[in-house]
Amino acid sequence: MKRLVTFSIFALLVASSALAQDVRYNFDKGTNFAGFKTYKWVVIKGASQLSDLPDRQVKAAVDTELAKKGLTKTDAETADLYIGYQAGVGQEKEYTSFDTGWGYGPGYGHGWYGGGGGGMTTGTTTTIYVGQLALDMYSTAPKTLVFRTVASKTLDTEAKPEKQQKNLAKAVTKMLKNYPPVEKK
Repeated sequence: MKRLVTFSIFALLVASSALAQDVRYNFDKGTNFAGFKTYKWVVIKGASQLSDLPDRQVKAAVDTELAKKGLTKTDAETADLYIGYQAGVGQEKEYTSFDTGWGYGPGYGHGWYGGGGGGMTTGTTTTIYVGQLALDMYSTAPKTLVFRTVASKTLDTEAKPEKQQKNLAKAVTKMLKNYPPVEKK
């Protein structure tokens, strides 16, 4: 059951709707990012883990983008960067109301010229799922966080696997667009 829940979280995370992804990042301004050439995947302590398939899909998408940035993946403890991720899904409630009344609102007198309308207001409540993927990069000497990027998106829970993969790749591309960061002067 736990495996099904973590896979469902991943499926929701990478699914898409018509809304754009919101991507933010932050970095340590005193870090020389040009010195980073290799990285190693690590598990972030205390973070819930995805099941095997979505874990591999997230890592493959990140590996592809980091290779474009000139970084090489390694399993050696001597890697320049340790990289880990966290994924999650939150829920929000959206309330929509509809007024079925008639009339023109307050005005002179009653009836046609205002105040005489009536009607009924009805409403619906919808659950909206928002997925989030955070990618953390730690310098191995000293072990400090040097770069963090987060993508969040309203999700389409019925997206097909191909669409999920496409959206995951798109999110990771946006997340790493500003890596290595350029400090503005």
